[in-house]
Amino acid sequence: MTPPGFRGTFREDDLARAVYSEAAGIARAIPSAVAVPIDAEDVVALVKWAAETGTSLIPRGSGSSMSGGAIGNGVIVDLSRINRLGRIDERARTVWVDAGVVWSTLDVEARKYGLRFPVDPSSGSFCTIGGMVATNASGPHTLHYGSTRVWVNALDCVFSDGDRAMITRGEPPPKRVGAIARFMKDVHGEIVASDKRRPIRHEGVRKESSGYAIHDYSTKADLVDLLVGSEGTLAIIVSVQLSLSPVPAATSSVLGSFQSLEEATAAATKAVAAGASSCELLDKTFLGYAGNAAGSDDKFRERMEGAAAILLAEVEGDSAEAAAIGAEKLAAAFRESGAKSVDVALTPDAEHELWELRHAASPILAALEHSTSMQFIEDGAVPLAKLPEYVQGVRAALGSRDVSGVIFGHAGDAHVHVNPLVDIRQSDWREKVTGLLEDVVSLTAKLGGTLTGEHGDGRIRTPLLSRVWHKDAIRAFALVKKAFDPRNILNPGVKVPLPNQKAIGDIKYDPSLPPLPAEAREALDELVKARAYNRFRLSLIGRSS
Repeated sequence: MTPPGFRGTFREDDLARAVYSEAAGIARAIPSAVAVPIDAEDVVALVKWAAETGTSLIPRGSGSSMSGGAIGNGVIVDLSRINRLGRIDERARTVWVDAGVVWSTLDVEARKYGLRFPVDPSSGSFCTIGGMVATNASGPHTLHYGSTRVWVNALDCVFSDGDRAMITRGEPPPKRVGAIARFMKDVHGEIVASDKRRPIRHEGVRKESSGYAIHDYSTKADLVDLLVGSEGTLAIIVSVQLSLSPVPAATSSVLGSFQSLEEATAAATKAVAAGASSCELLDKTFLGYAGNAAGSDDKFRERMEGAAAILLAEVEGDSAEAAAIGAEKLAAAFRESGAKSVDVALTPDAEHELWELRHAASPILAALEHSTSMQFIEDGAVPLAKLPEYVQGVRAALGSRDVSGVIFGHAGDAHVHVNPLVDIRQSDWREKVTGLLEDVVSLTAKLGGTLTGEHGDGRIRTPLLSRVWHKDAIRAFALVKKAFDPRNILNPGVKVPLPNQKAIGDIKYDPSLPPLPAEAREALDELVKARAYNRFRLSLIGRSS
């Protein structure tokens, strides 16, 4: 039954629910219904109905979430149709963007003015700005420009009572909003004091999408900082004002091949100090698959021979000459750190050739017949000095579970992506998944790291937060959630766990699960194959019968 006052699409049929039961991660959860609002007022009507009926809402954009935050058993709220891109203010370098605008759409428009939104995730061709704000997303250039949070100036939000308000950086919080009033009265002082007694942060970790950003909030008492990265658990964000930065006049790139992770980490540290705009790590597990990729030539394989890791770094400059000078400095730093070979690329074509290596393993992984690439330990970040121990620990965990895997990531931020390759024909494959998750969570906790540098906690990591956050932090997260959403209707089970919530539930690759309707299964498989998560899900299926 369509909620009162809701003008968008509301479907409860099996086909619609099935096509929203999966996102980019490993999990599956069949929602009770799907709501597609057409504007912010539709979201207000939906939230008021949910508050009155106790119905849980799961906001999502393109469904490119890895961690299960975009699926759930309540009503999916597909915000992708709220997608107006406002006029770019060239002088102020700002723009208002609706939650459903895709990053690449903004990028194309901003570049007409010589500007860009410099947080550039690899999913930029399909992820939405709303999803990026919800998870405090990052990208390769976060090394130099920071994560999404610092680029957000203002948020247009709908809170759990159905109140809609504008939250603007540097301005007092709006009055007459129930959620904010509760938070300011009951929680603000307590969490600020708690953070001062014992900082709610992972010391030395450069990228963080876990928990609520209480340390950032405590520093400036700015609600924007708390709402960014909250994964739809405190409010539903319908529009965002972003700052933009100038497109660099020129870039150059450097590739270094290293015989040990320690050498690569030393080089990454020097790259950060030298002002590199990005610095990516390709571990030997990645290189093994990349070397077998179609198009790999002798020079390509020579670079990788005997390498424990490869670093790919970029430097920006006000001119081609300045970028070239920066690249030579990076190359020298790589050689000083022990690189056995270094390549410098000073032209766009040469840079493209180097960076193609970053994507070389993808076709191989996609074509594997007997193994499935699963993302559930894909987003850990540790202090930079701990990077070698972390990567070696992940390698050891994969080996002890007899699971192949691919390791790569953002070296300058010590932020590592891991794709275990799981053979679901084996009877113990689920035990391997849960065991591997346990191993890597323990490793991350020992090294003082976070479970998520950019993808968010979602439903997979939320039950594990007490393993990597101290007790005061966990208590503070619960206080924040209760103040903003006392009925627990906004994305329940994310950031604050539900009773008895488990990290691993239904896995969409599990052959023993009941099959989805054939039309939904075919549509989702085609979407994944094309990496086209921004396709409107209801356009892929017919009407309910």
